[in-house]
Amino acid sequence: MICKEAIILAGGFGTRLQSVVSDVPKPMAPVGNKPFLYYILKYINSFGLNRVVLSVGYRYETIVKYFGEKFENLELIYAIEKQPLGTGGAVKFSSNSIKSDSFFLLNGDSFFKSDLRELANFHKQNGAKITLSLKELKNFDRYGSVETDKSGLVTQFQEKQFCKSGLINTGVYIVDKDIFNSVDAEKFSFEKDILEKEVKNKTVYGTVSDGYFIDIGIPEDYEKAQSDVNQLL
Repeated sequence: MICKEAIILAGGFGTRLQSVVSDVPKPMAPVGNKPFLYYILKYINSFGLNRVVLSVGYRYETIVKYFGEKFENLELIYAIEKQPLGTGGAVKFSSNSIKSDSFFLLNGDSFFKSDLRELANFHKQNGAKITLSLKELKNFDRYGSVETDKSGLVTQFQEKQFCKSGLINTGVYIVDKDIFNSVDAEKFSFEKDILEKEVKNKTVYGTVSDGYFIDIGIPEDYEKAQSDVNQLL
């Protein structure tokens, strides 16, 4: 596989989850008898990756104490934000610990069971700078939608609105490290300042998978994850 490293964004406050999980970072919210992050690391490990950089901030000590410096075959590195850097700033800061030219990027509060090998191969075949793992949903309004052409080139991101059928960004990417070379800012948005810019440059592709998807960002879906715990393994 073209890369063996990943960054997981695990610094979220979990504002909308405060009513059910208030004392830990969102990726540490318990599902079954394990933190949600456990299932993401287990999934990554199954593809033979060897290093994960955890982008952490809020109550990061909880994550360090639980996981330490190794999870199964994964070496764990912690990129600790002293102050919130935004999603783009967090990825750029964490990418300083990445050794290879590209890396997988995942959100620490969502899980998508897609094939990372297929994502990496599609990325390489198209000479992309960023490749998104997409999923088709029906009758949704919680997510924005992604439009692509027949080749998988991403042509547009649509704002959140009711959609009868569409593709969503699952928060699983492969990213070329050099896309941050042109960004001088420390604090910025990955979605607005990187993704949207690169779409205009025609360097962003998306590949569709039909795996299990859950985003625990709201109490209803966090509760759903409890009953779906077997899907996470």
